[in-house]
Amino acid sequence: MKNLCVYLFIIVSLFACKKEAQRTANTKMLVDFVNPFIGTDGPGNTYPGATVPFGMVQLSPDIGIPGWDRIAGYFYQDSIITGFSHTHLTGTGAGDLYDILVMPINSRSNKRIQANNFKPFSSFSHNQEKASPGYYTVDLLDYGIKAELTATDRVGIHRYTFPKDENTEIHVDLGYSLNWDKPTHTYIEKVNDSTIQGYRMSTGWARNQKVYFQMQFSKPFSSLSYYKEGEVSVSPTKGNTKVVLKYHIEDDAKIIVKTGLSTTSCKAAAHAIKAETTGFDFDFHRKKALLVWEQELQKVKIQSPDEDKKSIFYTMMYQSMLAPTLLSDRDGGYKAANDENGKYKKGMDTISKAEGFQRYDTFSLWDTFRAAHPLYTITQPERVPDMIKSLLAHYKETDELPVWSMQGSETNMMIGYHAVPVIVDAYFKGFDFDSELAFKACKASAMVNDRQIDIYKELGYIPVDDQHENWSVSKTMEYAYDDWCIAMFAKDLGKQKDYEYFLKRSENWKNLYNENNSWMQPKDTKGHFIKPFIPKEYSPYFCESNAWQYYWFVPHNIDELINKTGGKERFEQKIDSMFSYYPEAHDKLPLFSTGMVGQYAHGNEPSHHVAYLYNYLGKSSKTQKLVRQILEEQYKNEPDGHCGNEDCGQMSSWYIFNSLGFYPVNPAQGIYHIGIPLFEESSIHLPNHKTFKITTTNFSDQNKFVKKVSLNGKPLKRVYITHKEIVNGGVLEFIMSDTPNDDFFKKVEIPEPNKVYN
Repeated sequence: MKNLCVYLFIIVSLFACKKEAQRTANTKMLVDFVNPFIGTDGPGNTYPGATVPFGMVQLSPDIGIPGWDRIAGYFYQDSIITGFSHTHLTGTGAGDLYDILVMPINSRSNKRIQANNFKPFSSFSHNQEKASPGYYTVDLLDYGIKAELTATDRVGIHRYTFPKDENTEIHVDLGYSLNWDKPTHTYIEKVNDSTIQGYRMSTGWARNQKVYFQMQFSKPFSSLSYYKEGEVSVSPTKGNTKVVLKYHIEDDAKIIVKTGLSTTSCKAAAHAIKAETTGFDFDFHRKKALLVWEQELQKVKIQSPDEDKKSIFYTMMYQSMLAPTLLSDRDGGYKAANDENGKYKKGMDTISKAEGFQRYDTFSLWDTFRAAHPLYTITQPERVPDMIKSLLAHYKETDELPVWSMQGSETNMMIGYHAVPVIVDAYFKGFDFDSELAFKACKASAMVNDRQIDIYKELGYIPVDDQHENWSVSKTMEYAYDDWCIAMFAKDLGKQKDYEYFLKRSENWKNLYNENNSWMQPKDTKGHFIKPFIPKEYSPYFCESNAWQYYWFVPHNIDELINKTGGKERFEQKIDSMFSYYPEAHDKLPLFSTGMVGQYAHGNEPSHHVAYLYNYLGKSSKTQKLVRQILEEQYKNEPDGHCGNEDCGQMSSWYIFNSLGFYPVNPAQGIYHIGIPLFEESSIHLPNHKTFKITTTNFSDQNKFVKKVSLNGKPLKRVYITHKEIVNGGVLEFIMSDTPNDDFFKKVEIPEPNKVYN
């Protein structure tokens, strides 16, 4: 093991030196285009700290003040830092995690404010702050301390450079909490004069969270003080705890801190440090993290003279890989999944073991089933089987697939059973996992009697009730789509009765279609439409949306939706209205109604496929115009660069697909609708040395339409390409034009309903 580490050190160092030489010669690496601050201002709710792709550790600064803008712990408009905690959510609307806060201080400042619960803090300036993939640094101005952060899969690594001060301290605070998070049980103990360990149990959005840690310091501390509930304790104690480590520091002294994480034990956390780090060479681990990111970003190459567009693209690539996150230890152990009340399945051990795969969690499925998981089937084929096996492990531990899970806990946030399309998509694309177990899990999750599925099975729709977030129309439509996925799965497995049953259920969206006004409209338990009904109103009947935004969510049978609407001409008129009917000044728009183009809200997921529905009408030029508009207006290379929550990779994955020139309208159908590429040329580098290249002819700023498309030198006679065509490698060529040309697209084939293209 020692020889291996030495060899790895030499290889990484030589490669890093080579890359540094290239960079000094004005040859940028792809990591140089990544701007982790995109989304840290405005509604994006992203964090700028250090992590590696899909890693367990997200080591990032915390402002320390609660609020919606600080859901990820950090808000670009703020000017103080209260410390650096090791776990964060990326781009969500849920304030949780923030485990194990570390804050270095000295005698230069003792300012305290109530807003951050009187904890130590420092002012900072963006002029002395930088972030890049796997690295974050900031100067803590009040103390004269430079903080630097990097990470491995399961270890957060800090480097603090201190000025001379005899009263230097490093605070490790397990009682620190923010927003929804609250510690329930914490413990810290001294292992030796340079090592501490303990655990932090907490509750919040996800219940019954458990994080064990070991923390190793490059310099022994001169003394250690325990605190409980803010009071000094003479010995290690359980409760709301922290430790203060004291140092006598000479000028420019550096202390490196390595924190291993685990959901099972301090021993496993210590093993992560031993297995994933080598000594206390911070720069080595920083360069290693950078090279890991560079390797991932190299999977897609784009050609563009526009530096901002390249930064946006590679930042979106970066942000698409911040979730799901590792849950299992290096030996496979992990905290088993529990339900939304923090309870485990009867007879289930609280510790499980992933045999032959890595266990992931943080599945924001209501968001990510739409584009992020389909993207992973192209860019992360080695990880997809582990993600599916992780979903199935959750099923084995709770009897249901996850809805929105994190840290081994089911939050039951949002709606649908959207692990189903993720699993079904992976199945038809040929990924290796137990298909019979997967079907059993999908069916079981669709047949439970919670989340109003019992009523849905009985009535064929969800009726309104007095719940604050009834979401009756949205639930009905999303359940119907997931049912279609199960039907396709059953058909391929030869389960005819299940196929017929779920195919019939997939038509339940029709039960809320009002023929008189051509809207999906809520009903009561007796089948009567609820009145008054105002389509643009944000009511409890639609999940974070209105009737305009949810009307189009029948991705499994757009043909029938067109028929219901009154034919192609009427359907086109309605989509036109969707994108031209802007909210009025007196309309009350909720927090999530952002990135508006008419009633289309790009800042929230239900709208994400709608621009492509023109493809079903032979009016693809309208798809092209809208997609280009959204790409250029709703994403920016600046902190306020996301028009809505980034949502664990969904917003970024939308950008990646669409800038390449295609998008999965039905995420489980195995195809991608043709759009319009944003770049002159792009290449997807696939396993087995295969490449899928997207090229353009007559590319210019003026040529914003597609004249025709060819695949491998032959005219493409359909409005989609298949997943197989991408992963087998080839060339997709777009002939660009300055005028719309729908003649080509009127003659091409559109996807068939009730068919998966495998």
